[in-house]
Amino acid sequence: MSTTAIRRLAAGPGIASIYSSSLAPASKNSALCSKIIRKHGSIWHVRHLAIIPRVPNRKHSTIVETENLEDPSIFTPFPRVPLGPDSVSGSTRQYFKVVETEFEEPVSIYAPLDTFQRRHIGPNKEETQLMLRSLGYGSLDAFVNDVLPTNILSDRKLKVEPDNGLSETQLLARLRTIAGKNKVMRSYIGAGYYGTKTPAVIARNILESPEWYTSYTPYQPEISQGRLESLINFQTLVTDLTGLAIANASVLDEATAASEAMTMSLASLPVPRQKRPNRTFFVDSRVHPQTIAALNSRAEGFGIRVRVGDALDLASVEKLGQDLVGVLVQYPATDGSINDYSKLSESVHKLGALLSVATDLLALTVLKPPGEFGADIAFGNSQRFGVPMGYGGPHAAFFATSDGGKRKMPGRLIGVSKDRLGDKAYRLSLQTREQHIRREKATSNICTAQALLANMSAMYAVYHGPRGLKKIAQRVYGLARILEEGLLRMGFEVNPGNKPSQANFDTVVVEVKDAKDLAAKFVEWYGINVRVLTSQRVAVSVDETVTQQDMQDIFAAFSAFAQKNPGRPKWEQFCQEIAEDLEIRPDHPAKLPKAFKRTSKYLEHPIFNSYHSEAEMLRYLHHLQSKDLSLANSMIPLGSCTMKLNSTTEMIPISWPEFNSLHPFVPLEQAQGYKQLTTELEADLADITGFDAVSLQPNSGAQGEFAGLRVIRAYLNSIGQGYRDVCIIPQSAHGTNPASASMAGMRVVTVKCDPKNGNLDILDLEAKAEKYRDALGAFMVTYPSTYGVFEPGVKKACEIIHAYGGQVYMDGANMNAQIGLCSPGEIGADVCHLNLHKTFCIPHGGGGPGVGPIGVKGHLAPFLPGHPLIKTGGEHAIAPISAAPWGSASILPISWSYIKMMGGRGLTHATKITLLNANYMASRLAPHYKVLYTNNNSRCAHEFILDLREFKETAGIEALDIAKRLQDYGFHAPTMSWPVNGTLMIEPTESENLQELDRFCDALISIRKEIAAVESGEQPREGNVLKNSPHTQKDLIADEWSRPYGRSQAAFPLAYLKDRKFWPTVTRVDDCSYNPSSFGMLELMRATAFGDLNLFCSCVPVETIE
Repeated sequence: MSTTAIRRLAAGPGIASIYSSSLAPASKNSALCSKIIRKHGSIWHVRHLAIIPRVPNRKHSTIVETENLEDPSIFTPFPRVPLGPDSVSGSTRQYFKVVETEFEEPVSIYAPLDTFQRRHIGPNKEETQLMLRSLGYGSLDAFVNDVLPTNILSDRKLKVEPDNGLSETQLLARLRTIAGKNKVMRSYIGAGYYGTKTPAVIARNILESPEWYTSYTPYQPEISQGRLESLINFQTLVTDLTGLAIANASVLDEATAASEAMTMSLASLPVPRQKRPNRTFFVDSRVHPQTIAALNSRAEGFGIRVRVGDALDLASVEKLGQDLVGVLVQYPATDGSINDYSKLSESVHKLGALLSVATDLLALTVLKPPGEFGADIAFGNSQRFGVPMGYGGPHAAFFATSDGGKRKMPGRLIGVSKDRLGDKAYRLSLQTREQHIRREKATSNICTAQALLANMSAMYAVYHGPRGLKKIAQRVYGLARILEEGLLRMGFEVNPGNKPSQANFDTVVVEVKDAKDLAAKFVEWYGINVRVLTSQRVAVSVDETVTQQDMQDIFAAFSAFAQKNPGRPKWEQFCQEIAEDLEIRPDHPAKLPKAFKRTSKYLEHPIFNSYHSEAEMLRYLHHLQSKDLSLANSMIPLGSCTMKLNSTTEMIPISWPEFNSLHPFVPLEQAQGYKQLTTELEADLADITGFDAVSLQPNSGAQGEFAGLRVIRAYLNSIGQGYRDVCIIPQSAHGTNPASASMAGMRVVTVKCDPKNGNLDILDLEAKAEKYRDALGAFMVTYPSTYGVFEPGVKKACEIIHAYGGQVYMDGANMNAQIGLCSPGEIGADVCHLNLHKTFCIPHGGGGPGVGPIGVKGHLAPFLPGHPLIKTGGEHAIAPISAAPWGSASILPISWSYIKMMGGRGLTHATKITLLNANYMASRLAPHYKVLYTNNNSRCAHEFILDLREFKETAGIEALDIAKRLQDYGFHAPTMSWPVNGTLMIEPTESENLQELDRFCDALISIRKEIAAVESGEQPREGNVLKNSPHTQKDLIADEWSRPYGRSQAAFPLAYLKDRKFWPTVTRVDDCSYNPSSFGMLELMRATAFGDLNLFCSCVPVETIE
């Protein structure tokens, strides 16, 4: 390149850049040049120039790095305005001052300045222009035209209002008004949801802490030990209280857990019994009604009959014989009654089936645990352990089983293992059970948990300890006894049907003349909600929040309907007299019947007996969170996960009592704020996706898939085509897709993808559609594809499916690349789920919560999910997918806030920036790594794949080694070995600025140098810095150091790390090595991992881990 080919562009002190007016690239990937440029008296060294492959009819516009000669180790293809060392990253590289952003110019002196878009979107206007020029473009629109196919790109403007978005102050003011429409009353409805006192130290330091709520699922255990330990605490809590051997790290809600128990019971039967045509799951009539409804939804796809009856009538169970799949009971029951199920357990086991028990953790601190009367599975909602009701969620359901069921148990399981130095370490265990490996053979599509809420419940138990929990339970039971006795004195018939030997834990059932009238009067007179069971029965459930004044008000309200009207006594005295007569005091709690009283100990581990002061609890929480890498530390570039900013303003409202204190079954007139918010959110999501209707009920992406497929099946049944049960799924699909299809009762047929470009094989798709033309029900497709490319043939694929009578289901995992530029509805999809915890800013929470709403075309809208207690869904609604009518309702304000603050314009711009960030990073890394799968213009979508397979041959280095080495650089690894074995899939989001993108690129480029040192023989193939990564402080301060690299190289390979270092707290954890074959089919290659062969899933002493 001649010097005349280079000329200066941007003005301003310290800015140097070059423009290639007529250059052709020297190679497909890059060309390098090195020049000295003098600018305003400073000497700058142009270290690296990346020339992007030629774009037809466009000149190459390339920005180059300018850096101080004193720091030759850092190279980035951009100039920087000298600002001194960067205080955030510690890099000596210099970055631009913020000149302006796309949204910064106010239109009026009265316009607010606290606009949100510029806070959410990382790159400022100058950085955006520089990235565009580095890629050879003069505008964002020109760039987008090369990324999206012309037949996909839409010119439809989003209707989200206001178009420019609300400011942060405006947003909170508007949301306050909406929240004020919710009437927070005293709810004693029960049915699985109860008032609780969230300790302030837990609320502030977990629920409201970005270090806890912005982390990802702990797939990288070395930088996740804090929340892994907390989840081990949760599992210990569950196993101890249920009396069962093993528990998972939570599932989505109690109704989902019941469904998982049913399918696990089926999978535990001998194969011939699994296939019996009359296989039946028996459900006791005293199980919560929302649970029974959800069971019906899940049972249909598995061909299971759900029979509801009296499980204590053993003859009705035994007559099912070999058709019995399993039995489910509630303990305590939905009416509060405590029943003896030991004989039932014997009968069920004689028939070779499993007994499942839905239960309550607080009750189990005083009641005999299910494991002691023969239960095989126990599950329930841990909500009353410190998690607000939140109008239905999110809450962490728990799930425990006997040791024999551990390999069939759904969900994530945390186990104890060892690291490279032999120290104790936690990690995910037995992952071969999960859908990402078993795919269509899985009995569950669960791919997430409720980790954040499980952590809250675990810490509630840690904070109170076993004695504190028992006192709470004894108080609740005592209040229920006082309530029962007081109502009896008023002449009410209480707990009808109970035998003298029975008891009720927290719920009292009362016979009345008109239940609905009484419930309405309670609300009108005292602001109290009770549960209407039948036309002549109500139930009152007490909890730890109930005060003496509350009890007085309940008695006063009932007195108006009493047969023995006590007049208007002093209710305080009335309450005191009953407590004294029953001899119920803190030092003399109410006595349970001996048959139900717990005698076994629980929570004896020091963890639950050490942190009972706020100071100690605060330090313990800080100790745990300091072990974990989150978005508070650095970008988390996980492909297909969209780890974008979860802004503080979005998160603030989830702590407001108007949103988090409502019971999900309160009358709708008490939830008008939620009604407005959900209506607006549904309308905005429908506009964004191009659909006609939306359901917010599914509480995860996988549940959204299941819901969407169930809706399709219901529609096909309605038009007399229920026989259409084939679901065509690409080889590259997420593992949840085939698992969800199987759960919906569909047969999975796989369609090929082109191994060269990753695109769907249209010819194979058409051939499969023709072959199954009479049975084709659905086609599941992810867009952009799981390979990170906007496929040009997706519209053609949709047309083929429709031509053969099928419906198109679009997986919305990659929706962050579509908003404002295209939409599933316009592309041709009939239904699509969204991940609000990806695209719409609900935090991942270390592995949950999530929300997976579905959008549908008009012909599918009548079949959207309903609910047995609150009217939701369409005219012909399918059975509910979740326990609560609107799923995890209390976190919906997060996504509503994001959409309203971004506005239609901001949402569209964010999409463009996420595409730009990904393509910029791909271009920076292309000279050093092979980039798989781009379109005809050499462009990726919002994510891209680096092919690392060559390094296994040249240096003995695998993707796992690079992933672990990135931890030494302060980063969470990208998605590893998916969707292609031996690769990393990188997804930056629009929230990351140029500085952070460069920091990550610098890390990977530096790692490439380390690989080169192995390739050249300078470093050995074993025992090198990558193979020994990550490095802990303990590792580095060892007295002896005989490694072929220095300690400084291990810990501080780049200069910024000396000022900003995140330390892994364990070295590489002994783990299973998974080898995904082509297109993500995972196979277990080494099953000797310590943590799987020596499975500990609860707190164990260190000396046990040998």
